[in-house]
Amino acid sequence: MKCNTLHNKLIFYLEGDLPEKEMEQLRIHLSECSECAQFAGEMQKTLGILEAEKSPEVNPFFFTRLKAKMEQGAEYSGKVSGRPALIRIIQPAMFSLLLLTGIFSGIKIGQKVQDQFYATISAEEQVIPYLNEMDAEPIEAFLME
Repeated sequence: MKCNTLHNKLIFYLEGDLPEKEMEQLRIHLSECSECAQFAGEMQKTLGILEAEKSPEVNPFFFTRLKAKMEQGAEYSGKVSGRPALIRIIQPAMFSLLLLTGIFSGIKIGQKVQDQFYATISAEEQVIPYLNEMDAEPIEAFLME
């Protein structure tokens, strides 16, 4: 048997999932080839570590602590004083008011800037009325020249 074939089937061999004939061939090869035997030993250690990590120790008091916390949370949620309820109402209302104030002030500032912009454009058009002659004649006449 070749070493590559053994490497492909080694996990199945270590888990005992191969037919008896192939298991015997792999045992013979592992007894003859020291490199494959060393590789199989390392693979066996790795699988042992993985198996140990699969099933961690269960804390015996986990369920009782979890149940106590859930009961404590149920008791706490029933106790709602007037102040936190008031905060839950006022906080979104204040945020909405602040948001609307910001939008309104942004619109007002934008209108002032826009008015100033149009005022400067109209003043420039009065000073140099013939700078933009494209409005005076059609585009077809301009392209024909």
